[in-house]
Amino acid sequence: MHTRFLLPFAAFSICLLGGCSPDSGDQDNKPTMVGQLISGGQVFDGSGEAPFVADVGVTDGRIVFIGDADSANVASDDVIDAQGLWVAPGFIDAHSHAVLDEDYGRDAIPYLRQGITTVVLGLDGDGTSDTAVRLGSWQEKGIGVNGIHFVGHGYIREAVMGRENREPTDVELADMRAHVRKAMDEGAFGLSTGLFYVPGTYASTEEVIALAKAAAEYEGAIYDTHDRDLGAVYQGIGYEASVEEGIRITEESGLRGIFSHYNLQGAHNYGRADVGAALINDARERGVDIWAAHHPYTATQSNLRSYTIPDWASAGGDEEMVARFDDPEMSDEITDATNAMLEIRGGADKIMLVDPRPDLNGKTLADVAGERELSPAETVRWILRDGNAVVMNLELYDHNNTRRLAQEPWMMTCTDGRTPRPDQPITHPRTFGAFPKKMRHFVFEEELLAPEFMIRSFSGLAADFYRLPDRGYLRDGYVADIVVIDPDRYRDKATFENPRQLSEGVVHALVNGRFAIRNGETTGTLAGVPLRRPQAESY
Repeated sequence: MHTRFLLPFAAFSICLLGGCSPDSGDQDNKPTMVGQLISGGQVFDGSGEAPFVADVGVTDGRIVFIGDADSANVASDDVIDAQGLWVAPGFIDAHSHAVLDEDYGRDAIPYLRQGITTVVLGLDGDGTSDTAVRLGSWQEKGIGVNGIHFVGHGYIREAVMGRENREPTDVELADMRAHVRKAMDEGAFGLSTGLFYVPGTYASTEEVIALAKAAAEYEGAIYDTHDRDLGAVYQGIGYEASVEEGIRITEESGLRGIFSHYNLQGAHNYGRADVGAALINDARERGVDIWAAHHPYTATQSNLRSYTIPDWASAGGDEEMVARFDDPEMSDEITDATNAMLEIRGGADKIMLVDPRPDLNGKTLADVAGERELSPAETVRWILRDGNAVVMNLELYDHNNTRRLAQEPWMMTCTDGRTPRPDQPITHPRTFGAFPKKMRHFVFEEELLAPEFMIRSFSGLAADFYRLPDRGYLRDGYVADIVVIDPDRYRDKATFENPRQLSEGVVHALVNGRFAIRNGETTGTLAGVPLRRPQAESY
């Protein structure tokens, strides 16, 4: 047991049951019964305050008691012994690509095994504007964790304009704003952008602000951005300018903002985390409501086209891109750009293909190039002729940058992980281990952060940002999204070589008061629900 984290029992009793005290009940002093009683655990309530030993009572999906059950005469027919364990709010994955829409990902087991009970989706500009359809599907078919949805600028732009590399007309801009309003009316939490990706990269700052202002017509709306240049973009605007653009969009639109998977990319940016932290802190000091989330891995996951083909060559869609490959003059320009882009990213041996195609999965771009006796640039074009490919970029992030940013009080935690298809053996391990890996690095091994600070970054901090009125904390009346963790066993097991290993140490996980994990075993219960923006009317 990590005894340095244990504190003496705090005399503490909170109750919603009415008169929950030692003499409550009838003349025979009958106990007040709760549905489940999590007994004797070290309670981390999500606030970042020091933990305390207490019992937690749950009835009908809500927390109804926190305190000393014996002295308050509270009992249950279902007592969960949590002595020596940590009891915390269910964790919130602030930037996720969990696949809740497909049968192979609906149970969300890789996330639950980390203690995650809520995921935020529709990010990087990809979220459909048909919010009601997506949330309705989750409700009808069942999901293993709670789901939050954002509407995506890239999705909207492609629906209205295709992959055109130009400014929208007034009519097209009005159409895009209508898409935003539709999604917000149906419960989306806000607008997301992927300004690094086609077609989002073709948009001006002013275009994004115009759409963000449409979202800002709705109380509580958020701007979530995969900003334009994290530091490894070919002919990009640069890291600092990219962060400043994200802050400007947040400030001028009036939205609250969050930087997705916030970190600096490229070896040339190792050790420069203070630059990004200062930009955000300066903005916050002047009143901009800007936050961030990150994961603890040194590799990204994205797609081959975005990493190796210049934006101008992708304009108009895949057919036009391939036609440019076949044009001798353009092909030479694309080759030069591809070589420059690979150099920025560390070379072809740092691009790991994790695509489901079995002839690609688990190989580096350099491996495939060697097998086919082609140059890396030729290999890229050969692969893309058959469709885009999923890739990781190894060693793009610096652990010391991540370490520095983890200490900021506005830094939430995310997986940025996509549930892999069953036929995708090699994938990014962050889907399976981001939260316990961050805990392992910065609490258990380096002892940089207190566990209550880390758990807040997993739970209450995100609940504050998303303005979830009754989640993210262990408080009376709150929804019983609860995780019970063995701190001696809470560890990530997924590696880049063997990524599909579930994390260990989550003994129990309740989602909306129902056990998704009990005694270390998943129950198969699909207890998650779609969450609409708290200020939105039920649709």
